[in-house]
Amino acid sequence: MKWTALCMFTMAHIAILGLGNWGTAIARMWLADGHHVKGWTIEQEVYESITMNGVNEKYLPDHPVEGMEATMHVEEALEGVEIVVLAVPSSVILDVVDQIIPHLRPGHVLLDLAKGLAPGNQLISQAIHEKLNAAEKNNPLAVVTGPTIAPEAAGGVMTTALVASEDVSVAQHLASTLTTQTFILHPAADPAGAELWGAFKNVVALACGLVDGLKQVGSLGGDNLKAAIFMAGFKEGCLLLPKLGARAEVAFGPAGLGDLYVTATSPHGRNRSMGEKLGTGLTLEQALEEMHMVAEGVRAARMFGERAEALQIQIPFTKALNTLLDGYIDAEECCRRMVALH
Repeated sequence: MKWTALCMFTMAHIAILGLGNWGTAIARMWLADGHHVKGWTIEQEVYESITMNGVNEKYLPDHPVEGMEATMHVEEALEGVEIVVLAVPSSVILDVVDQIIPHLRPGHVLLDLAKGLAPGNQLISQAIHEKLNAAEKNNPLAVVTGPTIAPEAAGGVMTTALVASEDVSVAQHLASTLTTQTFILHPAADPAGAELWGAFKNVVALACGLVDGLKQVGSLGGDNLKAAIFMAGFKEGCLLLPKLGARAEVAFGPAGLGDLYVTATSPHGRNRSMGEKLGTGLTLEQALEEMHMVAEGVRAARMFGERAEALQIQIPFTKALNTLLDGYIDAEECCRRMVALH
C-alpha cells in the first residue's frame, strides 16, 4: 500500500513499538477512536498483563487497553500495518530501528515519539534517516512532541501535540488520520525544532523538580523560585536551540512552551520527579535507582552540554545542572546559580 492511499482510510492499522507509559496511553486513545492497534514489548510482565487482563499493570494500571494485540516479536507487530510508531526511549531507539529495518515495507510510515538527541549528538530523526538510507529504504518519517502527560491523555483529558515531518504532506496526512476527539495533532514541517525542544524541556523539568525537592526538606523551595528557574531555562532554550537548527517560532508552540510547561509542573512528569528526588538530597545514582521509568533529562543535559561546548556556546543554566549531576554542588547551590546567571 502506498502512503498516499492511507489518508483515504478512516481506520488505520498501527503498530506501537514500546509499551511504556506514553506508548500505552496513545494506544488507548487510538483504540477508542476505532483504529486497529498492535503493541510490541520486550517486557514479559507487560506482555502477559495486556494479553491476559487487557491492561498494562506496570505502566498504566488504571487505563485498560482492551482490543490491543500484544506481541514480543517485532516482525509480528509490523505485519499488516501502515503506521509504525516508535515509542521507546531515545537511548535505545536506534537499536529498535535496526531491528525493524529488515521487516519494513514501502507502505510503512514511521512515527517517532522519542524526543531529542540520539547517541553521538545527532537528532533522532536524522539518525533514523541515515539508517534508512543505508538500507536503501525511503519510508516517510515524522516526529510527535508536545504537552502529553500520559495518564491524563489516557483518561480522556484533551491533549494537543505537534506532528512534524520534512515532507509537510506526511505530517498533514498523519494529523488528519490520527487526531481523535481528545488528541489533537497539528502538522508542521520542522522536525528538528520539535525534537530539540522535546529534549531540552526535560532539562528544564529536572531543574524545576529540584525546587519541589528543596521544599520537601524545608529549604528555599517555593513557587517564586520555580517560576524564576522556569524562565531561566526557557530563555536559555530560546538562545541555544536556534543555533542547533530549530526554527525560532517552535519555542512558542506545543513542542516548545507547551511541552515545557506541562513537563516542568505536572506531578506525573518523570523528569520533574527525578529532579525532585535530587532536590531532597539524593545522589544521581540513588535517584536513578528509585525510577522505574526512564528520565530523559539527565542524558539530555549531558548531550546539550557537549554540543554547546563543541560549538563554543555558553549555557550557564545547563552547566549548573550538569555540575549538580556530577556531584560537585548540591541542589540549593544549583538553583542559586541558575537564578543568579539570568
